[in-house]
Amino acid sequence: MTDIGIGIVGGGYMGKAHAVAMAAVGAVFETRLRPQLEMVCATSAESAERYRSAYGFRRATSDWRELVSDPAVGAVIIASPQDTHRDIALAAIAIGKPVLCEKPMGVSLEEALEMTEAAEAAGVVNMVGYNYIRTPATQFARKLIADGEIGDIVWYRGEHTEDFLADPEKPSNWRTRDWASGNMGDLAPHPVNAALALAGSIEAVNGFWQTVIKERPGRDGPEAVTNDDQSQMMIRFANGAMGHIFSSRISHGRKMGYAYEITGTKGAIRFDQEDQNSIWLYRARGPEAERGFVKILAGPAHPDFLPFCQGAGHGTGYQDQIIIEAKDFLSAIESGKAVWPKFRDGLEVLKVTAACTKSHETGSWQAVSDN
Repeated sequence: MTDIGIGIVGGGYMGKAHAVAMAAVGAVFETRLRPQLEMVCATSAESAERYRSAYGFRRATSDWRELVSDPAVGAVIIASPQDTHRDIALAAIAIGKPVLCEKPMGVSLEEALEMTEAAEAAGVVNMVGYNYIRTPATQFARKLIADGEIGDIVWYRGEHTEDFLADPEKPSNWRTRDWASGNMGDLAPHPVNAALALAGSIEAVNGFWQTVIKERPGRDGPEAVTNDDQSQMMIRFANGAMGHIFSSRISHGRKMGYAYEITGTKGAIRFDQEDQNSIWLYRARGPEAERGFVKILAGPAHPDFLPFCQGAGHGTGYQDQIIIEAKDFLSAIESGKAVWPKFRDGLEVLKVTAACTKSHETGSWQAVSDN
């Protein structure tokens, strides 16, 4: 076993999730690389010290440059706001340090492209933080599709729906101001990433986004909402399949509505993250009277489940997805080869959302390759 110092920029919600994952992954997966929580960075010295003490880091700083350049930090995790991603990633890449960057990559397609090209030119291990796709059930769904169990995909429906901003009286905050923090920057990338992973490359998009709640209570009175609440896309896959993606932060009753339905020439698959430890599988074979969707509970026979639990149906949770992600990041560092989803894969997600924005502006289909 070899120790590797981990530096995390950002100590909030995702910073904590990554710190917990790195503290646990060595024991859960018995990794050869054993992470050490070396340094955490926050916007103030006080916040950084609070995170250091709470999460078990050795040191703290309020300057991300100090963290990136520190010789004891062997890999960098970026869990800070999107407008900081580019500069931190480029600095780490320039000195050859592996980078795990939370989605979305930067505030624009241009920033994501710059980060991708820099990482590829330097040959530095890189990964984007799409963790929902890593549940054992969805990993199993990917395997079923790759093995041809449902035949050729002909139709795909994906969604990511939540209701954390469904109440119009909820005050204005950072989520209602910056474009990268709106639905198109925050939620939509997740179902797009799922569609690319499960059904393949997306060729064209006809999309539309909408701000439903146009103003919210602010400190000094009503404040305008300057980003979107929901979006929908008709999509055409490169393999000819049809599809639809919907995402929303105002869907009453939905807490983690990351879901998909996939129809193939030999069967179908359904999944909903609110029941993340099961998938529904339909195989179009056998007597018609005996056909139907079968619920399959995630268990030790499915990818990345056994290290957490020996009992089928006992389940994994959100934090476990981050631990699986940490294992994959460490595997990439150990092998020197980037593991999906790389920066290039994150860039493809943003090309699709950029095509949706252009479609919204023009009212027409947009080729993803034009972005």
